[in-house]
Amino acid sequence: QVQLVESGGGLVQAGESLRVSCAASGLTFSTYNMGWFRQAPGKDRDFVAAITWDGGNTYYAESVKGRFNISRDNAKNTVYLQMSSLKPEDTAVYYCAARLRYARGSYTNDWAYRYWGQGTQVTVSS
Repeated sequence: QVQLVESGGGLVQAGESLRVSCAASGLTFSTYNMGWFRQAPGKDRDFVAAITWDGGNTYYAESVKGRFNISRDNAKNTVYLQMSSLKPEDTAVYYCAARLRYARGSYTNDWAYRYWGQGTQVTVSS
């Protein structure tokens, strides 16, 4: 049974940093590309960042480029999202997701991801 469990969310002030983590189990983690998405209340789920199976390539939404950093530790079956210079508009539930290495579709397409976590709330106050 595949499980993706996010942690590390919370309430921070604008300008601060936060790191969220996603621990995977039940799958061969090193063969999956991983992504982070977020969903604010009343809005669609949006792509945030993605990283290839070996960590060799990363992709970011324009809105977070230069502020967020995605990384992974295959020995720990964990993917991270380091968020800096947080803004109130970054407030959302953050989800991690896994997609097979050769899955079709862009990294930005949520339908291309096979497994999803339950999400962790990140709230940025102004």
